[in-house]
Amino acid sequence: MNVLDNFIKIKNSINSLSSTVKIIVVSKTFDINIINPIINYGHNHFGENKVQEATIKWQPIISKYPNLKLHFIGSLQSNKAKDAVKLFNYIHSLSSEKLANILMQEENLINKKLKYFVQVNFTNLKERNGIKPNETKSFIKYCINDLKLEIIGLMCIPPLNDNPNSYFLQLKKIANENNLHELSMGMSSDYLDAVKNGSTYVRIGSKIFGERTNQ
Repeated sequence: MNVLDNFIKIKNSINSLSSTVKIIVVSKTFDINIINPIINYGHNHFGENKVQEATIKWQPIISKYPNLKLHFIGSLQSNKAKDAVKLFNYIHSLSSEKLANILMQEENLINKKLKYFVQVNFTNLKERNGIKPNETKSFIKYCINDLKLEIIGLMCIPPLNDNPNSYFLQLKKIANENNLHELSMGMSSDYLDAVKNGSTYVRIGSKIFGERTNQ
């Protein structure tokens, strides 16, 4: 499998719909040697879902690539927030006031500002992280006004086996209501639908690297 060819094919398919969408190459579980062709091609946006794995993988090389932008796309545990703030530029899974407060404290300690997506949970599943749609406005206001976090947009993961388009449209509506311009939505199975519905960041892994043997 040629990962660079896969990436370029996806990039071209997205560009045919929108030239401004950013592709987050989801490189979790893959060794840096596999990812290198895409880095050397000049792509800058990469996504990881485990802080420790990402630190081991990226910390040794980020100084060589000053334009790299690392995105945390998984569920962020409070005890990992300190290391996440040190390494990442974006966090796509801001999902509670507790986590927001910890992230604000860690930012202040090292004088670094990250960009955040608030994760919206459209399900009633307790195991799915995210802010309920009807609580999103007050949460965004709290994060921006009280904590001074840089909230740039919203993120969602549509329920499995459901048509994702209705969720993408709902997320865009909530973003518009809150004057947010970035939408992190769409993965390998539905990224073209997401782009058609206004996504500005898509998170693509298996379409580039193939199916993972572990998560």
